[in-house]
Amino acid sequence: MRDEELKALFDQQAAGYDQQWAGMAPIRQALYLLLDALFVGLPADARILCVGAGTGAEIGHLAERFPGWRFTALDPSGAMLEVCRQRAERSGFLQRCDFHEGYLDTLAPGAAYDGATCFLVSQFLLEPAARTGFFGQIAQRLKPGGLLASVDLAADIHSPAYEVLLHGWMTLMAAAGVDAQMLERARTAYARDVAVLPAPQVAGIIQAAGFAAPVQFFQAGLMHGWISLREADV
Repeated sequence: MRDEELKALFDQQAAGYDQQWAGMAPIRQALYLLLDALFVGLPADARILCVGAGTGAEIGHLAERFPGWRFTALDPSGAMLEVCRQRAERSGFLQRCDFHEGYLDTLAPGAAYDGATCFLVSQFLLEPAARTGFFGQIAQRLKPGGLLASVDLAADIHSPAYEVLLHGWMTLMAAAGVDAQMLERARTAYARDVAVLPAPQVAGIIQAAGFAAPVQFFQAGLMHGWISLREADV
């Protein structure tokens, strides 16, 4: 799926996105619980870059948990960023947010951030070299020693285990209230538009982009999460 097609898809889904995925909240809450424990050592006035910020769910959580932090919400979907902005206004942390509609290559360069999040974004880059370059752009915007928390779908799709995990993942989403049309769209996307790679391969891509060996800290079904330390010589 090309960038403009992906942007149009998320623009279309923005208004109802949170409601559509509300049933998956327990997984998101478990992820955030672990994320807090990994990010707690960042400075009290940390600057956080949220790549693919979407509707701002993780920003909302981190803004409440760490009241001195500032955030840059980056997303190519203007409709998603508008929902994110509304969330920030309702919850009282709008003044701590900057909003950037676009991609990393349009964000000002320089190691300005103490931490970054990138949840379910890099998986849409089908070529490993492009995915490495994407993480490299994040690394270039992190201070040496800065932390990246990234989450993507991962599995060895050629193994028998994948069919078990995929069936369980689809069953979970159906039980969580994800409608049948969205489920079919997801199943099609996994086969065509999402780079579902073995977890060690994803970790290797991140490491090649300028990070120390990533540590996997989370898995729920097909979702895997890594914490990565930005090397000093990027």
